[in-house]
Amino acid sequence: MSKNPTLSFEFFPPRTPKAAANLFEAAKKLATKKPAFMTVTYGAGGSSRSWTLETATTLQDLTGVPMATHLTCINLYKKALIGVADTFWDNGIKHIVALRGDVPPEDRPLDYGDHNYFHYASDLVEALKTTHPFEISVAAYPEKHPDAPSLEADIDALKKKCDAGADRAITQFFFDNDVFFRFRDKVVAAGIKTPIIPGILPIVDFTKMKNFAARCQSSVPDWVHAAYVGLEEKPDDAHKAAVKLFAKQLQGLSDAGEPHIHIYTLNRAEILLEAMK
Repeated sequence: MSKNPTLSFEFFPPRTPKAAANLFEAAKKLATKKPAFMTVTYGAGGSSRSWTLETATTLQDLTGVPMATHLTCINLYKKALIGVADTFWDNGIKHIVALRGDVPPEDRPLDYGDHNYFHYASDLVEALKTTHPFEISVAAYPEKHPDAPSLEADIDALKKKCDAGADRAITQFFFDNDVFFRFRDKVVAAGIKTPIIPGILPIVDFTKMKNFAARCQSSVPDWVHAAYVGLEEKPDDAHKAAVKLFAKQLQGLSDAGEPHIHIYTLNRAEILLEAMK
């Protein structure tokens, strides 16, 4: 890349010893890029809470890079949730990615009259800021959250999270940088001054990525589909295509002057390191 935006990387907790070894090796390699921070995700309804903390503290000790943990407020009482935040703080985790989380099908629709829970990420942000002086990141959706009635309504929700004290917003992944630039302009027009960080995803597996993008309602441009035509049984060529696409997206964001880029690593380092040469 011709310019040098700062970087951050996201990982998810490993579930087997082999997966853990692969993650730690990838994290050590990516730490050589001197990221500003790295994050660890949090399972639906907090299902991987202990793994999140263990992974984050291990990575922080291993790499020396400041770690952030995701924290979702669905399906956990307010008092218990603040207890989790206290545990993160006491274990040296000073940065939280505050999220509402996905509502399990069996819990839809939410009872918004139940005051035992935080129903919105903005409420969680406000509570966390009064608990400890956490650095807090929140999520933003350039093509709107699947549950939002419109992009405008979703930007209103983002503004509430920012007004509650978020230090930055990190976007859902996208492949067309113009999608991000248009969203950023709308966010600025809405009066949001909090930094909006582009979040991008390397294509480790094209089929899995398409399925994931469909669930997230993130568009996959025709030119991305075209890059993988005929590569179904050619993993080496698919890898080269992934490196080329990812390098081009990184360069485009860098050339546009983006000061920071967040990367969803899928616990893999190869495509990222090749693209950043």
